[in-house]
Amino acid sequence: MQVHIRKARVIDPQSAFHDKVVDLLVEDGIIKNIAAAITSKAKIVIEAKGLCVSPGWVDVFADYREPGFEHKETIHSGLAAAAAAGFTDVMLAPNTQPALSTKSIIQFILQKANGNIVVLYPIGAATQNTEGKDLAEMLDMRANGAVAFSDGWKPVQQGNLMMKAMEYVKAFHGTIIQMPVDASLASGGLMNEGIVSTGLGMAGIPALAETIMVHRDIELLRYTGSKLHITGVSTAESLEMIRKAKTEGLAITCSVTPYHLAFTDESLTGYDSAYKVSPPLRTEADRMALIAGLKDGTIDCIASHHRPHEWDAKAKEFEYAADGMAVQESTFNILWDTLKEYIYIDRLVEAMTIMPRVIFGLAPQEITKGSKASMTIFTTSGNSTLSAENAGSISRNNPFIGKKLNGKVLGIINNNQLHLNK
Repeated sequence: MQVHIRKARVIDPQSAFHDKVVDLLVEDGIIKNIAAAITSKAKIVIEAKGLCVSPGWVDVFADYREPGFEHKETIHSGLAAAAAAGFTDVMLAPNTQPALSTKSIIQFILQKANGNIVVLYPIGAATQNTEGKDLAEMLDMRANGAVAFSDGWKPVQQGNLMMKAMEYVKAFHGTIIQMPVDASLASGGLMNEGIVSTGLGMAGIPALAETIMVHRDIELLRYTGSKLHITGVSTAESLEMIRKAKTEGLAITCSVTPYHLAFTDESLTGYDSAYKVSPPLRTEADRMALIAGLKDGTIDCIASHHRPHEWDAKAKEFEYAADGMAVQESTFNILWDTLKEYIYIDRLVEAMTIMPRVIFGLAPQEITKGSKASMTIFTTSGNSTLSAENAGSISRNNPFIGKKLNGKVLGIINNNQLHLNK
């Protein structure tokens, strides 16, 4: 396969070609040449206004529901959504049935994804079947392909068990991923506790349900000297605690979802369950703090928190509707539409490709001659609209479907394969 990319701006702070407009020639999965102008006989030529290329993007937390919930999403449909979204690599949440808590399930996931243009990295369960009772065989899963450990949507509640998990992964320099939700404080809540929830008459989830968990886990991290990643940080106070922990030199990192950057609890004034997520959408002050945190690097990377559901899991009374959005396919467009006035594209790309690889020990990728071609091709110009008909995901709990958003993902190159969006 030979692909000629014309007049593309390289977005890769690691590369000598960073911020330069060049031609790139990819042949047999390798970047053969990069120059101001290239003459080739390639049959596949890619060019567009405002064209950019970067190392392939990484989604550090997505849920494809297989095995056990294939009516919501499958690995095949999830990877199709990821390719369309510009992701070359995806880290998969463990909340399947059975959960990703044994080496055999890890092997099953990897076999299902084998040969795909998108590389799948399982996140192994921290506890057996994500039940929060006993530790899972994390070392065994690590040896068979798990890149980090978490109970995903069911964060570890017991402090002593979380401490043991952190101590366990130190043996192989592993990372625990935790969603910051104290279940006892969030119990019964439907949205962020505040002025909006009071006006709507809905039970609130206090910010304390997040901040107390972040505080506890930072203290456990300080005690164990392990590595911790907080995914789905949503409050200004949580972010400030993480910022201070970083200045102490603790091995803590964090990620934010596209929807926490784009929406606030005001989105729930119409009682639309599409906006029911966990952690919940917070206030405008929290949203702006998250944007500032992404800009200054306190927030390290992006996690789509892609959580697909069938139609009737969302189309019911708000109280009983399932949490989550299936937004992986819209991730870049949401981010650029929301952030273009606040941060440079270089910083966004760093959060989507460089930092995830550093944090989770994935193979580094660089736009340079002779390197493996693992890249995302996109433009910050123009706009795009995801329709229900052309979506790769089989779930439609994405409030951005049908909305015109800034930027466009043109395709990806990875594993000596090319995917181009129509």
